[in-house]
Amino acid sequence: MKKILDLISLQMQQAFEAAGYDANLGKVTLSNRPDLCEYQCNGAMAGAKLYKKAPIMIANDVAAKLADSKVVENVTAVAPGFLNMDLNKEFLAQFLREMAADEKFGLEMPQSPKKLMIDYGGPNVAKPLHVGHLRSAIIGESIKRIVRYAGHEIIGDIHLGDWGLQMGLIITELQERQPDLVYFDESYEGDYPAEAPFTLAELEEIYPTASGKSKEDEAYKEKALEATFKLQSGVRGYRALWNHIMAISVADLKKNYANLNVEFDLWKGESDVHDIIPAMAQKMKDDGYAYMSEGALVVDVKEETDTKEIPPCMILKSDGAALYTTTDLATIKERMEEYNPDKLIYLTDKRQSLHFEQVFRCARKTKLVSPETELMHIGFGTMNGKDGKPFKTRDGGVMRLEHLLADINAEMLRKMTEGGKMDAAEAEETAKIVALSAVKYGDLSNQASKDYVFDIDRFTSFEGDTGPYILYTIVRIKSILTKYVQGGASLDGIQIQAPLTKHQKDLMIEISKFNAMMEGAYEECAPHKICAYIYDLCNAFNSFYHETKILAEEDESKKASFIALLVLCKEILEACIDVLGFEAPERM
Repeated sequence: MKKILDLISLQMQQAFEAAGYDANLGKVTLSNRPDLCEYQCNGAMAGAKLYKKAPIMIANDVAAKLADSKVVENVTAVAPGFLNMDLNKEFLAQFLREMAADEKFGLEMPQSPKKLMIDYGGPNVAKPLHVGHLRSAIIGESIKRIVRYAGHEIIGDIHLGDWGLQMGLIITELQERQPDLVYFDESYEGDYPAEAPFTLAELEEIYPTASGKSKEDEAYKEKALEATFKLQSGVRGYRALWNHIMAISVADLKKNYANLNVEFDLWKGESDVHDIIPAMAQKMKDDGYAYMSEGALVVDVKEETDTKEIPPCMILKSDGAALYTTTDLATIKERMEEYNPDKLIYLTDKRQSLHFEQVFRCARKTKLVSPETELMHIGFGTMNGKDGKPFKTRDGGVMRLEHLLADINAEMLRKMTEGGKMDAAEAEETAKIVALSAVKYGDLSNQASKDYVFDIDRFTSFEGDTGPYILYTIVRIKSILTKYVQGGASLDGIQIQAPLTKHQKDLMIEISKFNAMMEGAYEECAPHKICAYIYDLCNAFNSFYHETKILAEEDESKKASFIALLVLCKEILEACIDVLGFEAPERM
């Protein structure tokens, strides 16, 4: 389906042309004075110079051509030359009927779907997820769902940090504590134990302990570097320990991401590309792109148009070790060879923007990607506390993600049980659903690049621009539809009719914006556009609800039309929250 603004603009362009003017003057926008009209066109103002004619005369000529329009009504020319108009009620009703009949509510599917990959996890294994991982998970999951909803293929990869010094630190600390473990006997040739020699809780304590020691004890750090080298060189016992670390960590990560309703298609990490780095670096040298500088292998990525200094992209350090840059480039190489995507999206803290600028330029220069491949970095802002500083625990530490979610679940449960209308089990389950909406909507309603304040009190409120308010509106609609059916009526065969009141028409106009909004959210990778849309839609519904006797309407035809409108409103709201990554309960 075409977007409603495009259809109105087409009608206006035809009117300009019929009146003897350039059709391109007929662009229509939403009115900036909704108290006067619903839509407006300022083309007559631009046409005044072109035709050396007063704009009000042009506007009057065009308005006359729209007198019998089936698309717009109440078209008036207003000095000095604006065209004000309302949407034809029957045209609007027909547009919504077509939306209701379409699987994606009028969103046009691409003729040639694209293949995209999104890298939106990036946690280090053997460490618990903390609040710093929240934004990449929430925003990345939503972008992935938006892309799929828009009809394209997308593969989500967690891209684990599983191969660096932290592994050597863990192995070193394990050896300090349990030196007799068979993994450290390099002459051992048998099978290693199936069960890890540590628990998850022990693993989470081992890493910070080892990290602290390495900062104070140079000899300890040297041991950790040697352990890292042995692991990466393929020493059997170290690889077996690494497998234990991975199995325990990944199982815990999957559980925590599942609590956020976040899923990855691929669980790959830096280790997956370790073996392809030497050949990649050698080819960059052989092709004349990489050269030695102060012992390190680098590729120049500066361009003549740069207004700031862009340092060379370092491929290997002077000791031959790889860097994040190296593994990111090798991962691009692997992704292009295995999946050949049209676009790669990376989601990280915006402070990594220079890193990705270097990586993307290097990937293009060294021909790891084709000229047509799109490379996109979405840098997000910081999640801050009410003090405006990065979110911390009460004692100043970095809060674990599971503890943050537990706090919000508890606050939501407290609010859910205040009225005492639900039994304990239902209240607890509903609180989890609503709490997730509070967290996700609280994040996604902000433009990704901006910092925002994480305010539990505000996010869990049932009023204002919040997740619980959106869900409460959906539940209200569900309740009305349930009562309608329980009263003996059927939802089959009912159709939306022309609006009878301003509040009904306002709701219908908000619904009609869906396909344009969703297209924009896809093109700009912008979940906040969906949040803004559903907030406006919920406000329009609640205004209609408070001003209209829906179930009490005696005229069955009018009542059926109201109910058909509510069905479409509910389905669109549910589609939107699904791409945002949460759902609505049956009641609240």
